[in-house]
Amino acid sequence: MYRIDRNRALVQTADFFTPIVNDPFAYGEIAATNALSDIYAMGGRPLTALNLMGIPADLVPPRVINLIFRGGAAKIKEANCVLIGGHTIRSPEPIYGLAVTGLVSPRRMLTNAKARAGDVLTLTKPLGTGIITTGIKRGLISRLLECKVIAIMTKLNSVGAELAESWLLRAAVDVTGFGLLGHLIGMCRASGVAAEIAAGAVPVISAEVFRLVAVGCIPGGSRDNLSFAENFTEWDAATPAQKTLLTDAQTSGSLLLSVPKKNLDAVLKRLKRDHACCAAVIGQIVRSSKPKIRVMA
Repeated sequence: MYRIDRNRALVQTADFFTPIVNDPFAYGEIAATNALSDIYAMGGRPLTALNLMGIPADLVPPRVINLIFRGGAAKIKEANCVLIGGHTIRSPEPIYGLAVTGLVSPRRMLTNAKARAGDVLTLTKPLGTGIITTGIKRGLISRLLECKVIAIMTKLNSVGAELAESWLLRAAVDVTGFGLLGHLIGMCRASGVAAEIAAGAVPVISAEVFRLVAVGCIPGGSRDNLSFAENFTEWDAATPAQKTLLTDAQTSGSLLLSVPKKNLDAVLKRLKRDHACCAAVIGQIVRSSKPKIRVMA
């Protein structure tokens, strides 16, 4: 964040990754949505974006490159953001994403450091993108489920900015590569609190996710996240499959919101109006001398 004056600050971010779906247009959409999410998670509005691409030009035809860029441009336009250029290099495999600059009020800007005991934890999207996209790569899922996960990953998290501008949130973070528990413990450590979540309340994209887990379709990053989570998580009740879901490395995932109880109804109403994908209350922030997460049934 770079403060311009009392009322305005710039928020800046960059994100990119290799393809996680087979459709190049959808890949562009997902990568752009994912990069824009960082701005929304801080309560900001995106202003400008720069394309970032690495491409093996001898292997990927211009038509495919064009589709990736068009997918990204479609989400940039939807976000009322302006594409002002970018940079492309040769690389061994495709890489695409954005550098994004946004605007936020310093007084309303969201961080992960202001959660307070009694706040209610709310997710705006279901989990499971890491497991499902790994299933796509292995040819293990149906076209119907692939379309469903693409729709979720291309849903802009603009509701984060709207909620911040209405003073309804205490803290927020977008759930990405470190999984739900990894990003939640980051919030707990920054805020000096602990958290309790109900495993059964956490929304999942499809029951098919648990079948994929049962056959070992788990990203390496998700396995690493689960190992890391053992250091700060008390597992009162959770199945092995639920543990994997709670630590699944997400791409273009949910916002995790810390909501004062008095604002919960207003937040849930706003999420419903935004057609948020399976928005759900999953737990609460609690007092503790040590940042930790307790997972209950």
